[in-house]
Amino acid sequence: MADPEAFLCGRMEMADRAKLILEDGRIFEGLSFGVRGEAFGEVVFNTSISGYQEILTDPSYKGQIVTMTYPLIGNYGVNPDDVESAKIFLEGFVVKEYSEIASNWRSKMTLSEYLIKNNIVAIEDIDTRALTKHIREKGAMKAVISVADLDNTSLLKKLQKAPDLVGRDLVKEVTSKAPYEWSKKGAYKVAVIDCGVKYNILRHLEKRDCALTVFPADTKAETIMKIQPNGIFLSNGPGDPEALPYVYNLIKNFLGKIPIFGICLGHQMLGLALGGRTYKLKFGHHGGNQPVMDLNTGTVSITAQNHGFCVDMDSLKGKKVRLTHINLNDRTPEGMESDELNFFSVQFHPEAGPGPNDPNYLFDKFIDRMKYAKTN
Repeated sequence: MADPEAFLCGRMEMADRAKLILEDGRIFEGLSFGVRGEAFGEVVFNTSISGYQEILTDPSYKGQIVTMTYPLIGNYGVNPDDVESAKIFLEGFVVKEYSEIASNWRSKMTLSEYLIKNNIVAIEDIDTRALTKHIREKGAMKAVISVADLDNTSLLKKLQKAPDLVGRDLVKEVTSKAPYEWSKKGAYKVAVIDCGVKYNILRHLEKRDCALTVFPADTKAETIMKIQPNGIFLSNGPGDPEALPYVYNLIKNFLGKIPIFGICLGHQMLGLALGGRTYKLKFGHHGGNQPVMDLNTGTVSITAQNHGFCVDMDSLKGKKVRLTHINLNDRTPEGMESDELNFFSVQFHPEAGPGPNDPNYLFDKFIDRMKYAKTN
């Protein structure tokens, strides 16, 4: 039987050295397990134990470097069925220990092979607990992962020139290039505004008898109305919501006319369409263990979340909207609804299902609203 310690030492000798440097000067040294190169982005942490493939392919992570707090990542490999989009959108990946051994009957390649195939820089063998605590104390900030250049001064200079997420339109980098039909048959025609939609959202709607047409985020209202939709779905997506006036101004055309359901960035877009404001959270909500209370029923769901901004509910006073969900960790708003304007939205991801099925009722609620609109 092979000696595990000898195997690990041999692997460390073969691996390239890598560095993660934060904009405040904090430095972490480790080993590369992705491509050689450099990656710049806002560093955040995700508390999920599994689901790294779904996280990697979530378009909402565009512009960010993701740190996994669970210590062992890669042990079940990668398969073609669990992706949430056509490719990896995050900028870089950080783990405590990468497992070279992928043990799962569905696995088609290792995580390292997948990252290299998608040209992603990744670092392992750093203290992810210390990094996470630092982000919690100081807040999410710009960072660089580098394998090619290990000079601290050089990397900090490059990092200073890297763009911030605030005020930056990242949706244009993840939205579809042209409209397409996800599913052609269904009792309900749904127009999906694609700000970086996750595939599993589309699967949930398709399963509920929806014919889905996905539109790029910059589509005109008259183009969308040509399909005569029974409902409008506003997707998740990356970056600063206030940098997207073309999206939230588009939504104004549908308020009070067609049932609308928004998730994550879609929720924020509705807040801005109503004339409200958003603000940046200190380190955001990223992971699969966020408790959210439905204020209509008092029930609590364990939810998956991925957002760094939040709707300021005080800015929506007098706007015919009511708060429906709150986060029980920090009391931030997680959902809102308006009967007069015929919409509802949540900040979390009901399709991700860490509960596992706690918030699935939200998709059924959307169907009920469309069914009522069709018959009245």
